[in-house]
Amino acid sequence: MLVATHSGPFHCDDVFAGALLRSFLDPELRFVRTRELPLIAEADIAIDVGGQYDPAQKRFDHHQRDYRGTLSSAGMVLSWLEAEGHVPPALATKLRAQWVDYIDAVDIGARKPEADVPCLPSVIGSLCEQARTPAEFDARYGEAVQMCTAMLHGVRSSHLRTEQARAAVGAAMARAVAEGTRILDFDQHYKWKRTYFDQGGVDHPTDYALLPDGERWQLIAIPPSHESFDKKRPLPEAWAGLVDDELSEVVGVPGAKFCHKNRFIAVFASRDAALAAIEKWGLATRDVLGTTK
Repeated sequence: MLVATHSGPFHCDDVFAGALLRSFLDPELRFVRTRELPLIAEADIAIDVGGQYDPAQKRFDHHQRDYRGTLSSAGMVLSWLEAEGHVPPALATKLRAQWVDYIDAVDIGARKPEADVPCLPSVIGSLCEQARTPAEFDARYGEAVQMCTAMLHGVRSSHLRTEQARAAVGAAMARAVAEGTRILDFDQHYKWKRTYFDQGGVDHPTDYALLPDGERWQLIAIPPSHESFDKKRPLPEAWAGLVDDELSEVVGVPGAKFCHKNRFIAVFASRDAALAAIEKWGLATRDVLGTTK
């Protein structure tokens, strides 16, 4: 696939638009950097050049007089990729909130980057400043697209993990209710906290999360809300600040490795050790007064 964009100095919007296409449409696409209309017409897609905004024809320029919108080429390309099913709506929303709305606003002059604060437009600008000749501008543009493509791969991977975590957390929450346990039990490590509270964690009858961390297992006291440093129910006071043999002796279970003095996390050598401690101390249940049985 051939993508046309303008030659010479580049900006964040045409770089990011190219990275979006490479990340979500064709990782092998090629760029031609030109302002020659015949060459632009031969391209499969044109971004930030050509004087047309026509998604049906894959033309994404915003400089022409008859365009009255607020999108730069980055926002135009993202909207098209979402409409064509190449970017899931939830991920498109995340990309707009974290990157593209800002890139659009800076490019059209609706917003100025804060002085002395690094941001993507200023980083792209610093790459552009290294070029003097047409060949150097082309080379630096390719480097900028490659950098943004790598960043988008990270955003995409993070979104996928979040979606996986949402499904796993929802299943664990439902399982805890069905089994009448206060333990949110996971078979692998997830970034679980935000999705837990997004799915009603404040009112959910679980107090602890159990999950692996490498070869060890963590038992984490769940906070009452996502931003809170408090705990719904702290780990037992007798565990606080103990490690290794001393902790194992108090817990009454071999393999207890560490408990933070603030009683929000305990670490065990194995899942079996953690489950044994949970059972021995009655952490999966709660009496009518809300104290540990």
